[in-house]
Amino acid sequence: MLSLLVPAVVMALFGPALAQSRAPEGPRAATAIQVPAYQPPTFQAPVAIDADLTVDGAVTRLTFVVSQPLQPQVRMLEGPDRVVIDLPEVNFQLPAQSGRKGRGLVKSYRSGLVGPGRSRIVIDLAGPALPVRIATEPSRSGAASALVIELKRADREAFAKAAVAELEALPPPPEPPRAPQGDRRPVIVLDPGHGGIDTGAIGVGQVVEKDLVFTFARELKAKLDKAGHYRVVMTRDHDTFVSLSDRVKLAQAQGASLFVSIHADTLVGSANAEVRGLTIYTISDRASDAESARLAEKENMADAVAGLDPNEDPEEIAGILGELTVRETKIYSNLFARTLVGQITAASKLNKNPHRSAGFRVLRAPDVPSVLVELGYLSSKTDVALLTTADWRDRATDAISEAVGRFFAQRLAQQGVALP
Repeated sequence: MLSLLVPAVVMALFGPALAQSRAPEGPRAATAIQVPAYQPPTFQAPVAIDADLTVDGAVTRLTFVVSQPLQPQVRMLEGPDRVVIDLPEVNFQLPAQSGRKGRGLVKSYRSGLVGPGRSRIVIDLAGPALPVRIATEPSRSGAASALVIELKRADREAFAKAAVAELEALPPPPEPPRAPQGDRRPVIVLDPGHGGIDTGAIGVGQVVEKDLVFTFARELKAKLDKAGHYRVVMTRDHDTFVSLSDRVKLAQAQGASLFVSIHADTLVGSANAEVRGLTIYTISDRASDAESARLAEKENMADAVAGLDPNEDPEEIAGILGELTVRETKIYSNLFARTLVGQITAASKLNKNPHRSAGFRVLRAPDVPSVLVELGYLSSKTDVALLTTADWRDRATDAISEAVGRFFAQRLAQQGVALP
């Protein structure tokens, strides 16, 4: 049943103090992970503090307790079947594991920020189903509102028809920002994986991947900025979602000389509990091994997780570049991967096969050398104990910074150019 909140508690949560502080909730475990910086909007965004999933006969009902009424926009997507509910910006204060277990027609659900002023609820369906009622009504306590979503089973034809009609109405994505003129330094794009509605992996001690990799990327950026040799750009600067294609397009628009995507995987099953170590991936049409193929398939579903069409944009991959450019990009990607393996060995435990390859969509910019770094496995207690400490992050970011310096020294030396 939906939690019955006493009015005093509700008012404390939704009162003036909350209007002054909208930072995301703190770490989910007693670790050294820092909460990603977030710039609050100029308005008081609604807050969601509870969610409940029930089954009443043929109806599956999902209810969110929110601080004020909302105006949802609903669409359906196939492959996989989902109900996507777009909202104005909402501060979702729900536990990390909220929505991971479903009931009735709902396999799972998730919620979070998907862009400036925009939030989203994505419901994974156990089969074709359509919303029969979506309404904001008073909560049972009377001190807040309830966003109620009721679903009933539908046949495939009806669901497919609704999904096509809604998908055609989607607005085009915004153009990525262009690089400023006059700065001749090499551009490095750091890509903290996941974000916003997409939490990524949740590991031992409830450590959340999107928070951990953001903290790591921010500390790495600070060290690269301090060197002064590079212009460093991050694909996200707070806890929001960025699509895979937008991450790639940002790197291309910025004229990046290196793209580093940062992640932390998790494995299921007791036999994998102590599989650990850092791994570096480069792009390949054919995965180097079954584990790399599994990981690439999982990471390539990030857009679907956030309620987007996961189908690839052919222009994103092919571009208008010649085969020689693509081949050169792959050579430099592998050069940086080898340099990083050699440099980070002293700072971090490496996976038994530390340099692997697979078809990661986020690495497919044909003109930008790109690698994906899996810092470790959040399913390993040993890895989590390291990744959540400031000392390990300091040593690891030092090693990556040194690898970046060596990579550009080699690359620019081949071109007869020195670092500015």
